[in-house]
Amino acid sequence: MYPVITISRQFGSGGHSIGEKIAKQLNIPFLDSEIVDRVAVESGYAKELIEEQGEDTSSANKWFDISAASAMYFQSPQDEIFLAQRKVILENARKGPCVIVGRCSDYILRNAEVNCLNVLIHADMEHRIQRVLQRYGDIKNVDVRKRIQKKDKQRRTYYRYYTDQHWGEYSNYDISLDSGTLGEDMCVHLVCELAEKMSQNNA
Repeated sequence: MYPVITISRQFGSGGHSIGEKIAKQLNIPFLDSEIVDRVAVESGYAKELIEEQGEDTSSANKWFDISAASAMYFQSPQDEIFLAQRKVILENARKGPCVIVGRCSDYILRNAEVNCLNVLIHADMEHRIQRVLQRYGDIKNVDVRKRIQKKDKQRRTYYRYYTDQHWGEYSNYDISLDSGTLGEDMCVHLVCELAEKMSQNNA
C-alpha cells in the first residue's frame, strides 16, 4: 500500500500541480481544494474565508482583540478552521493512501500512526516568479516578488503558530525537491518511485 503523501511547498514552486500529477499517476485521491469544501460544510464558514485563513496567520492579523481574561473562553474562527482541517486530514489519511497539500498535514500525521511520505517542494525566486506570472498573469500594481515573499512569510508564521516548528526545515520532511532545477515531471517521477519502494517494503 502506498503511503499518504504530504506536499509542503513554497508559493510559486508548483507544489499543487506536482501533487495533483502524483495522485493521478498513483491513482489515489488528491486533497487540496477538497479540504476547503469539506471544512466549509462541517464548520459553516464560507469557502473564501477558509481559503484565506487555511494556511495564513500572523500576530498582526488576529480576528478579534480580546482580553487575556476572556481568551480562555474564546476560540477564534481561524483556530476553528484549523481544527476542522485537522479532522478532515486525519479522516482521509486513515482511509488509505492519498496526496494532501499543505495545511500542516506533515505535522498532523507525524504522530497519528499513519504511514507517510512528507515532501517539500521549493524553487529559486526566478522560477517562482515565472510560474506565478504564468498562472495568475501580470497583475497591475502588484510586485510579484513581494507577493511571493509575503505568502511564504504567512505560511511560515501559520506553521510555527500551530506546530511550534519551523516551516521548510529539512528535518521535517523525508525528501526535499527543487522544482526549478528538476522540473515538475522529474519531481513527480522521484516521489512516485519512492512511494512505490515504500509500498514494496511495507507489503
